[in-house]
Amino acid sequence: MHYYKRNLGDYAKKCGRLTMLQHGAYTLLIDSCYDREKFPTADEAIEWTWASTEAEVEAVKFVLSRFFTLDNDGQYVQDRILQELLEYHEKADTNKRIAIERETKRKLNSTNRTPPVDEPPPNHKPRTINQEPVIDAAPKGSAKAKRLSGDWVLPKEWGLWTLDNMNWDAATVRFEAEKFKDFWMAKAGRDAAKADWYATWRNWCRNSKTEAKPTVSNFAGGI
Repeated sequence: MHYYKRNLGDYAKKCGRLTMLQHGAYTLLIDSCYDREKFPTADEAIEWTWASTEAEVEAVKFVLSRFFTLDNDGQYVQDRILQELLEYHEKADTNKRIAIERETKRKLNSTNRTPPVDEPPPNHKPRTINQEPVIDAAPKGSAKAKRLSGDWVLPKEWGLWTLDNMNWDAATVRFEAEKFKDFWMAKAGRDAAKADWYATWRNWCRNSKTEAKPTVSNFAGGI
């Protein structure tokens, strides 16, 4: 993700008291998070910002403690960045689906073929009253079970439902989404296919033993 919005008023309100060195550390950190689409450990944060002097390292550590939350994986997460990454991937998936549907429709229209008539072969005996057609047992309109896509990411709607209904912070939601994907991608057999993955996610959250870790940031979510 190479573009994100930056509200100058919000930035000045929450970061106006930073030193020039801390401003630089903060800007480099959020740019790196959006570009890599991941969150850093403490060591990675120093590497991403190219901090080399003691003062620069201290500036990075201060920004992490002030505007990021340390999760169970040792990564420093910011709620706003996480939400915007979820929205970005949801929009990208939607655009990809629309493009595929448009291309499929274009190919169907370009062929413009008349469907073949289902006629019996020559000398075929006429159907009698005892020859009943085979009827599909599945009701019309019923959803078909399918496996979780390999490029699955947690949709924004699912993430917002989880934040509203579970006692979790954004870092915990992301952690559970990774567990959810790993579990179902490794699952084999008929049980690995579901007709309603959203309902499967909600049940997963309700049955999870995970508890949100208390935030250590004075500004949860950052800017």
